[in-house]
Amino acid sequence: MEVNLCMKKKIVKASVTATIADAASIFCANHVGMLPVVDDSDSLVGILQLRDLLHIIMPAFVDLVEDIDYVGDFGAMENYEPDQEELNQPISEIMEPPTSVRDDSGLVRAFAFIYKHELIDLPIVNRNGQLVGLASRVDIGRALLTTWCEGASNNQSNKS
Repeated sequence: MEVNLCMKKKIVKASVTATIADAASIFCANHVGMLPVVDDSDSLVGILQLRDLLHIIMPAFVDLVEDIDYVGDFGAMENYEPDQEELNQPISEIMEPPTSVRDDSGLVRAFAFIYKHELIDLPIVNRNGQLVGLASRVDIGRALLTTWCEGASNNQSNKS
């Protein structure tokens, strides 16, 4: 089965010219965890995950402490908000390189990309690199499991 059969075609995305403040607004308004970043021709040029934005406010010591279970409270960091200069930076400064599969890719290949790149959603592009959809772990996993369930039903029917 190809990934285009289970992808979402309604896509919340961000322009490569958007600022961090713009992206934060898009995340909040649309309840998403990842934004494909596109240019004027809708070609995928990057991805911005919610964690990329939250990394801005993450205390630096988190990367240094092996076991944060012993940090009972982050104190003043809990109320930290980026300053206007940080919010006005273009998302191109913090976005990740584009990771996608073509719309004619198989489900296992698509899931491998999600797994390997630790993605929430996977951008799906056409042969010209233009964004045409998104597929989540759930979309792909459900499509794969459906074939298992259909196979199990067929096996039960054959035994009768």
